[in-house]
Amino acid sequence: MQQLRLTRTRRAALAGLAGVVAVSLSACAESKRDEAGGGGSGGTMVFGNTGNPKMFDPTFTDEGETYRITRQMLDTLVQNKPGTADLEPSLATKWEPSNDGKTWTFTLKQGVKFSDGTPFNADAVCYNFDRWFHMSGAAAQSQMIYYADVFGGFAKNEGSATGDPVYKNCEAKDPNTAVLNLNKAKGAFPAAFTLPALSIQSPSALKQFGADKVTQSGDSFTYSEYAYKHVTGTGPFKFESWDQGKGEITLVRNDTSTMPAPAKLDKLVFKVIPDENARKQALKAGDIDGYDFPAPADYGLLRKDGDQVLVRPSFNVLYLGINQSGNPKLKDPRVRQALAYGINREQFVKSKLAEGSEVATEFVPKAISGYTDDVTKYPYDPEKAKDLLKQAGASDLSLKFYYPTEVTRPYMPNPADTFTAISQDLKNIGVTIQPVAEPWNGGYKDDVQQFGKQDIHLLGWTGDYNDAGNFVGTFFAREKKEFGFNNPELFKTLAQADASPAGDQHAKAYQQANKQIMDFLPGVPIAYPSPAIVVDAKIKGIVASPLTDERFNNVTAG
Repeated sequence: MQQLRLTRTRRAALAGLAGVVAVSLSACAESKRDEAGGGGSGGTMVFGNTGNPKMFDPTFTDEGETYRITRQMLDTLVQNKPGTADLEPSLATKWEPSNDGKTWTFTLKQGVKFSDGTPFNADAVCYNFDRWFHMSGAAAQSQMIYYADVFGGFAKNEGSATGDPVYKNCEAKDPNTAVLNLNKAKGAFPAAFTLPALSIQSPSALKQFGADKVTQSGDSFTYSEYAYKHVTGTGPFKFESWDQGKGEITLVRNDTSTMPAPAKLDKLVFKVIPDENARKQALKAGDIDGYDFPAPADYGLLRKDGDQVLVRPSFNVLYLGINQSGNPKLKDPRVRQALAYGINREQFVKSKLAEGSEVATEFVPKAISGYTDDVTKYPYDPEKAKDLLKQAGASDLSLKFYYPTEVTRPYMPNPADTFTAISQDLKNIGVTIQPVAEPWNGGYKDDVQQFGKQDIHLLGWTGDYNDAGNFVGTFFAREKKEFGFNNPELFKTLAQADASPAGDQHAKAYQQANKQIMDFLPGVPIAYPSPAIVVDAKIKGIVASPLTDERFNNVTAG
């Protein structure tokens, strides 16, 4: 069985995390525990979500508010060990590559059923991989961001993906053995098999509820009945309801789950509370039992009240994206350099982010294999920024600056504050800012990533696995509307890094890619934030994850 490990030096930031942050998250307010009969099991836990989910089929999204929910219902072949970025078995008990890396053989866990009662087996695994590969329609393919990034392309590319597919086919050798055949090796495997977008779902439910139906009307996308109401997996919880009026998603225990066992809670409710202060007040009132991404300024007060504030090691990056197909002046590298020199990232990190956060020097966090300190750096220098704009004939630069609302992200605790700080820095070097604020799942991500309406924008990334390609490959390995550039030399460098064997050769290839990226400067890395999760003192059984991959299957009332 292949295991991906952090390098010894990078691993230090994550070492011992499970022991440090293994924690109690309380099942709920006292009244709820009384109703459930107490006893440390059963009951309902209410968790404060920072934004609305997109829907519940992880195939068609890459955002954390959806994944926080689907991770409780769906399983992947391989998963991350709680509290770490290391790999451990999930639906597959063993995974073995061929010598050339083009074949992966999965030995599957036996006796597993989907929550609709149908069996999990090799046929189900192959059905899912074939489903992704043969997905039809530009609308559907455009929403499969993770699949396209990992597998390059589809059987027939109809959306934004233009690459040759990595995937070839899948064979069910017997009910407990699935063999994945690839057209070329990929260094991101086996770690990429942990991606929520590659969760294994019930073929029966996918077919019954028309899961592949995705339609586009203007800038809006609509998904299937399956995606909204019938997502079906092998996990410890199963879907019950989504009350969009109340902003509540309710999951119930999946009593048939053997992954690894049925949940201890009867119900798990996600309550959408976009405002961080409102989430804090809801915790204080006992309306919720925990929430993610508390404001750094509140850590002390929350701890004083007896709540547990668990600061994760930084495994993410916040960046200012630059769309070179928007304002033509952004094609000039001197203009992009001016934006980088004009942002006071040190002051931003010090005043706006949590303890442990650092200024970013590239798009790969320090804990990731492939990071290198040997890149071109852009320290705060507003006079140099003004001079570069003057040299480029862009002293009158005016930019549409997009930023999200109704959400808190692990790399961006307060989008409005982040926008205000960065936009003021840019104004100070003579840039005219046209602010455009949009709801996270109400237009922002599609306008930025699918339609490229912005000149500059705020986004970031929390690592899904310990591979630099999960960051820079996701961002820059192919043409994307978000960044609006075509750089074949960079694409080739990233493709070679992606295909390089795991280990030192793989890390060195990405170090070289990072140097090239920071010379080209397709965006400005801002910070490596250290997000936290806060929970009631009486809840037990959850381990905070550097990947924000917390599972609630072991949560009980204290």
